[in-house]
Amino acid sequence: MSLPLMPLAAGPPSARRTVLIRRVRLFVAVTISYNLIEATVAISAGTIASSTALIGFGLDSIIEVASAAAVAWQFSGANHERRERTALRIIAISFFALAGYVSVESVRALLGTERPEHSTVGLLLAAVSLAVMPILSAAQRRAGRELGSASAVADSKQTLLCTYLSAVLLLGLAVNSLFGWWWADSAAALVIAAVAVKEGREAWRGGTCCAPVTVPREPTGSGCTDGCCTPSRARAHRERGKGS
Repeated sequence: MSLPLMPLAAGPPSARRTVLIRRVRLFVAVTISYNLIEATVAISAGTIASSTALIGFGLDSIIEVASAAAVAWQFSGANHERRERTALRIIAISFFALAGYVSVESVRALLGTERPEHSTVGLLLAAVSLAVMPILSAAQRRAGRELGSASAVADSKQTLLCTYLSAVLLLGLAVNSLFGWWWADSAAALVIAAVAVKEGREAWRGGTCCAPVTVPREPTGSGCTDGCCTPSRARAHRERGKGS
């Protein structure tokens, strides 16, 4: 006697989807607002202190605004799923732009003769961002995974990358102020650039969210355990498979 088939996991109900979409929009609005302020403060403080790291951090904030704006555009329409591929491409390009700029400026700083000065404003800004960005990233990632939106998850990774840059900036500015090790932040920023390239490639391929065709309630060893395997992502996965 054969056992009955287990029911397949469905996407969130319509009411829940509405709540999740509203949350994603809220997180995107907060991300854009915060990063605009962050960019203004970082670029101004970096110019005063002749700090390439601070200026680069401010420009990264502008790139994050572009990434968040892509998600905002996607969810401004009634059928946000149709805009997801374009939004993912914009996010991927923002990752590549960030990696390119950070790499070039890090090498220039390492090879140059100009040394950055102490910046109290820069230290405070990096500390605040280090506290705020992980919370914002985690909240948006949870909402994006439950909704099944690869672009929202990708944008949350962009925000998480800002957390790493904040830590690098804080460490670099502190070490420079305490020990005069001006090269520390540039060296660490090159590692962040490599991470940005990796995340950019995943976003470009649409591989930010696990998307099998069917999702059993019980684990089956299919490798999809990240909570974002919804029917919408399964359809996108099949469409990518047809186009490849």
